[in-house]
Amino acid sequence: MEIEHKYLINKSDLPDGYDTYPAKSIKQGYLLHKPALRIRKEILLPDGEPKYTLTYKDSGGLAREEINIPLPSDAGEKLFTKCEGHIIEKTRYLIPAGVKDSTSGRDLTIELDIFSGELNGLIYAEVEFDSIESANAYKPPKWFGKDLTGIKGFSNSDLSRSGMPSL
Repeated sequence: MEIEHKYLINKSDLPDGYDTYPAKSIKQGYLLHKPALRIRKEILLPDGEPKYTLTYKDSGGLAREEINIPLPSDAGEKLFTKCEGHIIEKTRYLIPAGVKDSTSGRDLTIELDIFSGELNGLIYAEVEFDSIESANAYKPPKWFGKDLTGIKGFSNSDLSRSGMPSL
């Protein structure tokens, strides 16, 4: 189960030093959009080995089922040739949120996604939780913008299918 909030970020509101945190390059495409069947290639920056994952996600906003299956590189690259819609490219920075999940006590992480390619200019942050109660209790930092959780057009599947949403 994936439980997360997603927030729009204005470039001018990015915190100083965000780009000093661990980061990975992400490329992803969709074999199906509803339900979402995604292929993702991740490379830990600056020089990690590519990792490929096939992911199933059902429809949902705050909480939804997610299944991840690791793939060999050749299968991952082959599946990219079968994708529908736009291929998404982004850099994800992993920033400590400075707070704990209210259910588990786990340190929360902000996943800051800065998009490139066709979605250049789009920036959002995601925070994953261990329960719906924790997600509902979360107080985002001041640099977070509008809560996009569940808003049509901002899921990665929607971005792949329709491109840049109206901001």
